[in-house]
Amino acid sequence: MKKLTFLFATILLINVSCTKKDASEQLYGTTWELEYISGPRIAFDGLFPNKKPQLTFDKETMKVMGNDGCNGYSAEFTLGKENAISFGEAGPTTMMYCGQGEQEFLKTIKKINKYSFDEERKLNLLLDDVSMMRFKKVTLTE
Repeated sequence: MKKLTFLFATILLINVSCTKKDASEQLYGTTWELEYISGPRIAFDGLFPNKKPQLTFDKETMKVMGNDGCNGYSAEFTLGKENAISFGEAGPTTMMYCGQGEQEFLKTIKKINKYSFDEERKLNLLLDDVSMMRFKKVTLTE
């Protein structure tokens, strides 16, 4: 019985330690589409009527790329301890105007200092412990 308990405890410890180490790995290899943003008084579909913002994290270059609901978006990002994340200034865009959604997205993403994944494996970008943006995984079709 002691061997079985030891084996179970060892497997549990390995599983928990791997999960913590691999949290940032969940950012990569997928495209994330915004489904919630905190703050604006305009309904989500009113902010992004035609195209929802999307992000793809590149581990090699430490850049995030995609769109902000209107124009292309790219910026450097930095990961830290305990799921800390920060985003640099957005790179140049075509500067097409598509309404208030783009400004809300850019303003909110600059406030982000943490990330987490919920039980549905959605990416939550946080300001301290408050979810400011939530993204779902999407499959892109060509």
